[in-house]
Amino acid sequence: MLQRGCRLLRKFSTTGVVRARIRWTMNAAFGKYLLATNTVSSGVLMLLGDLTEQELHHDIEQDDSPRYDFARLARMFTVGLAMGPVHHYYYGYVNKLWPRRNLNNVLKKVLADQLVMGPICILQFFYTIGGLEMRPLKDINEEVKAKFFTVYAMDWCIWPPTQFINFFYVPPRYQVMYVNFVTMLYDVFLSFVKHDF
Repeated sequence: MLQRGCRLLRKFSTTGVVRARIRWTMNAAFGKYLLATNTVSSGVLMLLGDLTEQELHHDIEQDDSPRYDFARLARMFTVGLAMGPVHHYYYGYVNKLWPRRNLNNVLKKVLADQLVMGPICILQFFYTIGGLEMRPLKDINEEVKAKFFTVYAMDWCIWPPTQFINFFYVPPRYQVMYVNFVTMLYDVFLSFVKHDF
């Protein structure tokens, strides 16, 4: 009886129906619903980056404060959601502008990313977070002046090699997801600069 059940389970798990459903889901997520995939993954992975930073901060500080600031997590998630469409359309644009994967085009994309997209994302991050925190524009401007160059200097350390790999090897429909995963790790630093620096 047990052997028959195992054979049936094995037969079901290897059928084309399961594989076809997974393939359909992946094709839909990275095809028809690519904007939604890029937006949601950006929000979720930014939230996970902040969650990691809060966990590290709590372990280092060893104080009696609550382990997690859920309002802060919600703000980081919202900022990630706001950045998802920006990334989605930006990567679509640069891939149309420089479609071939050769060294010349990849270097143009990396340079454009550092000189245009990097500053835009940093400013979007600080101004969106500041707005969600209901802070006056004057305070947000002061924070940007104080922290922009620290974040931008780290951008130059992290993103050129990351984007070289992204633009040279990663298919265009997966580029935002790749960046979102790297951003999750980068967001630990970004969250630290924003909240603890």
